[in-house]
Amino acid sequence: MPSSPLRELAALGLRLGATAFGGPAAHIAMMEDEVVRRRRWITHERFLDLVSASGMIPGPNSTELAMHLGYLRAGWRGLVVAGLSFILPAMLITWVLAWGYVRAGALPAVGGILAGIKPVVFAVVLHALWGLGATAVRSAMTFAVAAAALLATWLGVHELVILAGAATVTWTDRRVIAGGDPLAHLSGAMVPLALGGNADALPTLGGILAVFAKAGAFLFGSGYVLLAFLRTDLVERLGWLTESQLLDAIAAGQMTPGPVFTTATFIGYLLAGHAGAVVATVGIFLPAFIFVAVTAPVLERYVAHPDVRAALRGLNAASLALMIAVSLPLGRQALERPMVGVPISALTLLAIVRWRVNTGWLVLGGGAIGWLASLP
Repeated sequence: MPSSPLRELAALGLRLGATAFGGPAAHIAMMEDEVVRRRRWITHERFLDLVSASGMIPGPNSTELAMHLGYLRAGWRGLVVAGLSFILPAMLITWVLAWGYVRAGALPAVGGILAGIKPVVFAVVLHALWGLGATAVRSAMTFAVAAAALLATWLGVHELVILAGAATVTWTDRRVIAGGDPLAHLSGAMVPLALGGNADALPTLGGILAVFAKAGAFLFGSGYVLLAFLRTDLVERLGWLTESQLLDAIAAGQMTPGPVFTTATFIGYLLAGHAGAVVATVGIFLPAFIFVAVTAPVLERYVAHPDVRAALRGLNAASLALMIAVSLPLGRQALERPMVGVPISALTLLAIVRWRVNTGWLVLGGGAIGWLASLP
């Protein structure tokens, strides 16, 4: 008896949330492998459209991508199921880490396991970039946009500026070729919902909710951007955390699978126990559900319009460049122990290309190899 779309989304989200290490680029690569290559739910081009749409709104991009995929597969219920199932495993793991951290005063040592997982993740990302690149870069224009976006990333230009600029270039090119006046067709951009709150002398559930809802509503970028954003509020303005505690919280988010934004779970537990963990997690992820709920139907309605398709070509090329840029430091970390990293990455690529082994098993296998290699 075939599974319902909601059960399929829940099973896939829970598995990815429990095994998708490596940050947004790795999450996107694993989702691409599952929904494009294996299940054939959508095409490479459609997948890139959703990646681009996720990159244009604040919040955790890979989680928002999961929500977009859920909406495409099963409507509103699919959006909620896909988002929650991807978040839940990482939230629970981070919650346990926070509980242990409060009692032991330090994070557990998992260096050997991560040394085996990172090369697997790097290989998965390389494989995804190869397939997505063939779809995103199909002309001299999109190649030029991707190259310019990559250069802009290395120069430190904000991700949103790069994406907006790329969309404008390809959209304007289409209008000029079509003989239209680009300025006559400009439209307004969506302004994110502003959420905030007054500073509290001591952490309260309302204050925690306000801080993390503001982060979820305004933050573009990676977990490292999250570090800077939360440092301003939690360390400098409110004084709720020390610098060391914040760095440990970010490390917990990086060393666990699933969305890095579950750092909020860790911090919430430090500030107000179990209730704080729940409130902080709800706060940082709730804006993403709202933004995707607003943008997903619009994307579905207008994606076939020639102007929208032209803008998406630029967005897709720029999104590919951003993935390449964030994959380079991942590669350096993955191969910093070449005697372990290089063979694991090579074997992972072979297993994916030749035998199409599921990425979840590859992650578990890489972790086991890394642990064994770290034994004295």
